[in-house]
Amino acid sequence: MVCIASLRSFIGRATNLTGCSSSRRKWEIAFCWRDLNARLRLNWVQSYRRLRAIATMMADSTATGGPITVINALPEKGYHEGGEVGYASGCWKSEDGRLSGGYSSFRGKRASMEDFYDIKNSKIDGKTVFLFGVFDGHGGSRAAEYLKDHLFENLLRHPKFMADTKTAICETYLKTDSEFLDVQINTFRDDGSTASTAILLGNRLFVANVGDSRAVISKDGKAVPLSDDHKPNRIDERKRIEDAGGVVMWTGTWRVGGVLAMSRAFGNRLLKQYVVAHPDIQEEEVGKDLDILVLASDGLWDVVPNEDAISLAREEEEPEAAARKLTETAFSRGSGDNITCIVVRFYHDKVEKETPIGDQVS
Repeated sequence: MVCIASLRSFIGRATNLTGCSSSRRKWEIAFCWRDLNARLRLNWVQSYRRLRAIATMMADSTATGGPITVINALPEKGYHEGGEVGYASGCWKSEDGRLSGGYSSFRGKRASMEDFYDIKNSKIDGKTVFLFGVFDGHGGSRAAEYLKDHLFENLLRHPKFMADTKTAICETYLKTDSEFLDVQINTFRDDGSTASTAILLGNRLFVANVGDSRAVISKDGKAVPLSDDHKPNRIDERKRIEDAGGVVMWTGTWRVGGVLAMSRAFGNRLLKQYVVAHPDIQEEEVGKDLDILVLASDGLWDVVPNEDAISLAREEEEPEAAARKLTETAFSRGSGDNITCIVVRFYHDKVEKETPIGDQVS
């Protein structure tokens, strides 16, 4: 839909060129036209995002017999695709005051942004579910963006999600990988992506991982990893790859077939026989000794050890400040990758009502 104000601005500026030279008129009209196109693209993108948000928040009754209301992640603050900023951050708090969180996503030294993240909460049969995910793309951004748009929606529709959560997570990871490969079958691209996700059901925390993004918790003030990076030089991963007929080669770092520096991923059709999307899943009870969860892409973990990440996050009262501090620390320590992290803080004694997800950005 064309913005009337933009058209009026274009017509008015073009009319004022009557007394200008021919070359000057051509330059001014070209400038006005470029500005109008930029405005129209921006309006279209904003309208598309609003429409997708509305569609996602509609009730879905395909999973359990009762409606599922899904609330999307916060609107991004400060991020300009293709621009010079390349940075987004935000925060939220749960309605019951049990937890709050913040996220920070930074393009860093890379020419393009291939990291994506997703934060949702949902009510299923009257029970609240929180979902957090970090997706680090490679070979392009399509796989990571596809996961952001579809992974949690597929999971919430799984008929066993509430009764057998681990099985639902595993089957959903594999199903989403297969669906992405089907969507990309007629392209010449071979995008791939990691996925580090955390699902909170009551006091049970399920962390699932594919690739080298990572989840770490603070338990009694100590850093405890809830995922193990899928690297080709891991003894078990190397054996699995070689048993399937693949090879692991050293080309500056260990790579599957001399190409990919991780042993599991979504996408990567040409290596799919060896680079699977089967997740490792860990379950953790959220007790009073667990106060912080950090999910991040390897742009953070390559230069910030687990202990440092938890120590830095604990220094900040607000999770968004903690997430921003982590991305800034990784960048200052020389990370050459996109850097994305989510920090969740648990409040075990706080019960007052807080701002729901989607209502607050600072």
